[in-house]
Amino acid sequence: MSEHEQKQESTMSRRRFIRNSGLVAGGLVGGGILGGLIGANMNKDGTATEENAHTNGHDQVAYQQSPLYFTNPETFGILQAAVERIYPKDENGPGANDLDVPFFIDHQLAGSWGNNTREYMQGPFFPGSNFQGYQSPLKRHEVFDVGLAALQTYSNEKFKKPFSELEGEQQDEILTAFEEDKVKLRGVTSRTFFNILRAATIEGVYADPAYAGNKNMEGWKMKDFPGHQMSYINQIESEKFVKIKPNSLHSYTK
Repeated sequence: MSEHEQKQESTMSRRRFIRNSGLVAGGLVGGGILGGLIGANMNKDGTATEENAHTNGHDQVAYQQSPLYFTNPETFGILQAAVERIYPKDENGPGANDLDVPFFIDHQLAGSWGNNTREYMQGPFFPGSNFQGYQSPLKRHEVFDVGLAALQTYSNEKFKKPFSELEGEQQDEILTAFEEDKVKLRGVTSRTFFNILRAATIEGVYADPAYAGNKNMEGWKMKDFPGHQMSYINQIESEKFVKIKPNSLHSYTK
């Protein structure tokens, strides 16, 4: 190999290293679109092979389905029980747990949303009306800490059982009490906690699967929502409803 060829090979090796290590670093930091590529087989151009880039039933390792914020399985179990009552499985399709909504919420709490990173969070703090939105001095991850603990405490006091072990109607009764602001919490109202929990549950059902919820795009399929399409050129002039197979952001990583 000539000196010129050796230099060229060295340059290409460095570029390949920077490109591939950048993919891994982005996945570790973002935990989003690129997170699913970690551990996948890679093509020579740095993209994941098709069989590893997409969910393929039980043959795939669901890297995103791991708690990032909740370190206590009992607390995570309370969350799982609560979101399933808010969005239960029925004849129309899967419920919150089948759609991995608890993992979506967990990942959101571990990131900017859970830490109110882009919001003004300095005092003074005054009690707000129910129409003023978020008025708590607590960050969202702290609201969930307080709220989920209160669900457990209230359940033990009222029914002598942990929240996750109650019958569905009993869980509904407790959640309704929170929604109607009948439970006193520290630093936040029970209504505020319930509203954030409910909104996050719905978001987890319909968010892109790249964010750990809406497993296999089942939430979109129930609504015939097409997800992320590159264009609608072939359908835009159609006078009839066109059902389009949904695409997630993962579809464009191969």
